Amino acid sequence: MIRCVVCGEEYNNDEIIYTCTNCGSVLELVNDVDVSKNIFENRKDTLWKYKELIPVNEDKIVTIGEGGTPFCKCDKLGEELGVELFVKVEGSNPTGSFKDRGMTVGMTKAMDLGVDTVGCASTGNTSASLAAYAARAGLRCIVFLPSGKVALGKLAQAMFHGAEVVSLRGNFDEALEAMTSLALEKHLYLLNSINPFRLEGQKTIGYEIAQDLEWKSPDRIILPVGNAGNISAIWKGISEFYDMGFIDSKPMMTGIQAEGACPITNAFRKKSMEIDPVENPETIATAIRIGSPVSYTKALNAIYDSNGYSQTVSDEEILAAQKLLAQKEGIGVEPASAASIAGLRKLKDEGVIDKGEQIVCVVTGHLLKDPNTAIEASTEPVELDADINKLKELLLNK
Repeated sequence: MIRCVVCGEEYNNDEIIYTCTNCGSVLELVNDVDVSKNIFENRKDTLWKYKELIPVNEDKIVTIGEGGTPFCKCDKLGEELGVELFVKVEGSNPTGSFKDRGMTVGMTKAMDLGVDTVGCASTGNTSASLAAYAARAGLRCIVFLPSGKVALGKLAQAMFHGAEVVSLRGNFDEALEAMTSLALEKHLYLLNSINPFRLEGQKTIGYEIAQDLEWKSPDRIILPVGNAGNISAIWKGISEFYDMGFIDSKPMMTGIQAEGACPITNAFRKKSMEIDPVENPETIATAIRIGSPVSYTKALNAIYDSNGYSQTVSDEEILAAQKLLAQKEGIGVEPASAASIAGLRKLKDEGVIDKGEQIVCVVTGHLLKDPNTAIEASTEPVELDADINKLKELLLNK
């Protein structure tokens, strides 16, 4: 069943609905499943190994092999920061971001509902993912992007997979408002994270973290926050495993926002459940450049219910963390993803994170999502003649 997170109004799973008709709040799926954790063993390592816990018709599954992403223990960086650090590398999903988890489930639901057109507003990663999964499903795909605000790597993916891309003059929030209006008039099926089925895919990050840690919860999960669906989805997954008795504790959910787009952190600082939207959000981390996140209620619930935290980081801190993770641990991520590492460093310096904590940082998108930023931050190649003596001189000049 689908239920409102605020007033508790309930709806049928097959009803096309995005917000509560009673109070206007966001919705979530409520699952009543009783399975043994042993059922997941010896299955292909994709998110669909958890199919019993994902409330869609498995006969309609649209998949490109998403989930089962690397879980990397980062000893060098962890030792430097005084924590036990793991990084969940979501950039290894088929289109290079965590969005594929939500899209495989959302597209599966679209097929079950029999719709012919799907759409989204996007800062880049959602559009790239939607376009690929719509192509896989054979559905028409419409994408609204804020003009001039999307990294080239993401825009290219959406176009190349056949989406009809419209660049709107305005920001992401205005693009989402327009797309939502069309969805409410039944012109298309909306697959932004306001769609509760999207988060049913993204919650499997929480499942995998618990299983990666041999059925235990870390002390803390840190991740970037933009439209705020992912932090609440991971918390939902962790909580479901806890309620089923698969793990015996839950982590502190810690959301990191860019200084120029931080309505959730601002609300957290005031201990509020309401946000003040940022009218003109700005940050180099395009994936989290969102001033009015639709899932803020769920995100704040996740932070408060888990005794978690929220903090901001500057663009300079994000870029420094991006380079640090790449050069210290070999993990290349787009700027928004590096917000989790930047936040870890900042919170450790501020004493919010204790020495020896077991931390999982979720990095949400691949380095090549935003190649221009990576190129600008790199040292240009050294140009030399193919002279062995000059090359030896270069190697000896440490």
